Amino acid sequence: MMTSFFDQFASPSFLGIPLIAVAIALPWVLFPTPPSRWLNNRLITLQTWFITRFTSQLLLPLNVGGHKWALLFASLMVFLMTINMLGLLPYTFTPTTQLSLNMGLAVPLWLATVIIGMRNQPTAALGHLLPEGTPVLLIPVLIIIETISLFIRPLALGVRLTANLTAGHLLIQLIATAIFVLLPIMPAVAVLTAAVLFLLTLLEVAVAMIQAYVFVLLLSLYLQENV
Repeated sequence: MMTSFFDQFASPSFLGIPLIAVAIALPWVLFPTPPSRWLNNRLITLQTWFITRFTSQLLLPLNVGGHKWALLFASLMVFLMTINMLGLLPYTFTPTTQLSLNMGLAVPLWLATVIIGMRNQPTAALGHLLPEGTPVLLIPVLIIIETISLFIRPLALGVRLTANLTAGHLLIQLIATAIFVLLPIMPAVAVLTAAVLFLLTLLEVAVAMIQAYVFVLLLSLYLQENV
């Protein structure tokens, strides 16, 4: 039984070919493309308004040099949010429950922010490793601690996204299994459990959107330290 709970996180395959690439590429097909007309439809207008508001809020604390990342951050936000939302549909696979994918997104982007800081302002970038006014005896210890915390950042990004989505999917499956077990025995309890499952599903929809936003927000904060 416990093995079947975790089967949903296994990468699907067809004729020995992993289908995770299809699951990653599918969201881009669903996005509406702007038409050539002067006036857009309601869906395009809503999409443009959402991306504009998100980008303006995300880049507000950044200087002009960080605004070059606007397209990357907006695309990553929409991509992660769409994958997370599609993963809540029945009989679907959520690529962001795979730690390898999340780390593949987190490590290069985090490393890019560090390289930008080292190239543009190496003194300020290295200054983050040692707070001002530190006693002399604590300098080696604090440098080691800050260096470890710096390298833990991409791991925290990937693990946070993976753990939140995995926990939500497992909880939904556990409660759904409990409903099928309780339905012939205690129908009233099963109905109440179904109501809890409905509320949990709404919560997971919010978590899917919030986790995508948090992933991009933390990347913007790392970029803010280095530009």
